[in-house]
Amino acid sequence: MSVRLADLVEVLDGLYPPSWAQDWDAVGLVCGDPAAVVRRVLLAVDPVEPVVSEAVDGGFDLLLTHHPLYLRGTTTVAATTPKGRTVHRLLTAGAGLFVAHTNADVAAPGVSDALAALLDLRGLRPLQPLPDPLDKLVVMVPTGDAERLLDALAEAGAGTVGPYERCAWTTVGSGTFRPLPGALPAVGEVGRVEQVEETRLEVVLPRTHRRAVLSALHAAHPYQTPAHDLLELVPTPGPRGLGRVGELPAPVALGELTRRVAAVLPATAWGVRATGDPDRLVRTMAVCGGSGDSLLTEAAVADVYLTADLRHHPASEAPEGLALLDAAHWATEWPWLADVAVRLSAATTVETVVSTQVTDPWTHAAPSPK
Repeated sequence: MSVRLADLVEVLDGLYPPSWAQDWDAVGLVCGDPAAVVRRVLLAVDPVEPVVSEAVDGGFDLLLTHHPLYLRGTTTVAATTPKGRTVHRLLTAGAGLFVAHTNADVAAPGVSDALAALLDLRGLRPLQPLPDPLDKLVVMVPTGDAERLLDALAEAGAGTVGPYERCAWTTVGSGTFRPLPGALPAVGEVGRVEQVEETRLEVVLPRTHRRAVLSALHAAHPYQTPAHDLLELVPTPGPRGLGRVGELPAPVALGELTRRVAAVLPATAWGVRATGDPDRLVRTMAVCGGSGDSLLTEAAVADVYLTADLRHHPASEAPEGLALLDAAHWATEWPWLADVAVRLSAATTVETVVSTQVTDPWTHAAPSPK
């Protein structure tokens, strides 16, 4: 079965809703024809020239990257600029470009979950959980149509609570109404008072699914004008958010953990730097793929914090007792690509390939003399 680019975008937007991206971010489809057929997808962290060459030379139909090509507005995609040449090369080869950035950082699972999985962290929770905006839909429906309506609402995204779907609360009562002239009643006659056994159906839904769920309600409900309430619930922390914190499988010396992190991450000139006593036993670990020094305070709930791009002053002023592991930015985000590839392959028939090109900008280092 062929997969259109539009179908693939729908899957990716489901995994990494663009509404969760930061306001300054630029995510989603950068270039490509939504009607084009996608057979092969190349996944990489950066949409840089060597990766674009790999996509074009390898005959890939889509390049999916974590980092955006454009973060600031542009007035041209002329091939006279490096980014313009990227767009031209891809389009000339019939390939598209899709970006999942900060919406993938906070996803559950997302970038930091993939990093935590490399170290087998247990009991993961976000370091900086995001509020989960939810609505509650309350609708009255003839009892004989309640199950069918619930199926339609669930298909549109309502009724999911944790690892459960099609969750609802119901009670049966009596509904009454008098159709006025011009009405098209599904039950009863114009001008006559009717009483119908109705089910009160309550479901929660992500606020991002509000439009789809209301459309499903009006399409599936037998009444011309369904009686319903839509309530905005008080936001509570959900599973999404930046970073993750969890338990190591067993206590380990910080020095050994540093070596273990260096072994499981892809090799870079940066390697892994550490602060703290290498003989100290650590049990809990926080991680954040990419630049994470803004989460140093939140990471203090753990013994050790793995992230990238730690600056001198924030690192030197880190909370007391928090050991730090600083790896290359690219290396801490690259593990996420394999997780995306698995999810795309499970949801579609496309072939997925993770690029192994090291696009970290630092290419070599010299150790200091003893």
